[in-house]
Amino acid sequence: MKRKKTILLLLCTLGILGLFTGCGAKDSENTLTVLNYGKYLDPEAIEMFEEETGIKVDYEEYVTPENMYTKYRAGAIDYDLICTSDYMVEKLIQEGEVLELDYANIPLSNNLDSEYFEFSKSFDPENKYAIPYFFGTVGILYNKSMVEESKVNSWNILWDKDYSGQIIMADSVRDSFMVALKILGCSLNTTDDAELKQAQDLLIQQKPLVYSYLVDEAQDEMISENAAMAVVYSGEAGYALEFNENLAFSVPEEGSNMWIDSWFIPKSAKHKEHAEKFLNFLCREDISMMNFDYVYYATPNKKTKESLDLELQENTTIFPLKQTLDNCEVLKPLDDEATMKLNLLWKEVKSAD
Repeated sequence: MKRKKTILLLLCTLGILGLFTGCGAKDSENTLTVLNYGKYLDPEAIEMFEEETGIKVDYEEYVTPENMYTKYRAGAIDYDLICTSDYMVEKLIQEGEVLELDYANIPLSNNLDSEYFEFSKSFDPENKYAIPYFFGTVGILYNKSMVEESKVNSWNILWDKDYSGQIIMADSVRDSFMVALKILGCSLNTTDDAELKQAQDLLIQQKPLVYSYLVDEAQDEMISENAAMAVVYSGEAGYALEFNENLAFSVPEEGSNMWIDSWFIPKSAKHKEHAEKFLNFLCREDISMMNFDYVYYATPNKKTKESLDLELQENTTIFPLKQTLDNCEVLKPLDDEATMKLNLLWKEVKSAD
């Protein structure tokens, strides 16, 4: 039975909806349609929710917040619940595409540390729309046997020709431009044409040194020692460190991005009460622990964190120090014109010889 459910879940994830058991059917009142980052929720937690509630979860995944936005805006599927990054939540709130949460239906949200609701006010000022899920930073995951550690405190090492063909950059427009902008001393939210062009020039100069542009696969490449360093999210780094003792993680001194990924209920939702029931389920301590073990990103669930052993609670790769976070910025949404401009610059980087 478990094997059968896993196969059906995979079919949903791949978007093969409705071909075998009505997976993804939009007319069922007992269905919840969820959109989330890849590898960002334990599949067994979904099975548990289905068994406990009788609600069928149609689950889809995406790679970047921009992919999510395109999927959602296409309007082909009525998503009931979406998880994405802070700046994209803010963008959709501004566009009137997010429904207010009824916290009476999410009582276990009290398990979340109020500190992270405070962080969330940077994009959801009254905490009306979003539930924090995971948080962290962006930095450099590096192999200590291949990299001079004294240089990893700066993003500049990603332009060091000594590591040509050994550098993994993020296959994400905002994350890769963030690195270049921080080297230049600029805000990662700048829309200034001259600053963005300078950042693009840096990324084009760097391209001959790059082994690959990756997102989810970067941690696996580093574990296998196929590269010397990679720009990754802190949770990916924490996971990789468990599998290869030669690896370490650094958030460069120029600063970085502090991000909070959150759940929200989009205007397209047909099953808002089911969505809030699922959110309450995710805030439950045992489910939160399952997802922490599966994803290995910093959790805002204080009960879960308190249950971890002290060494893990004090792991600064997973749970960044306050001074690290104070040196970071939160991404802000860009308007359509700025988004198109940045996407074009990124396309030119990727296509450059």
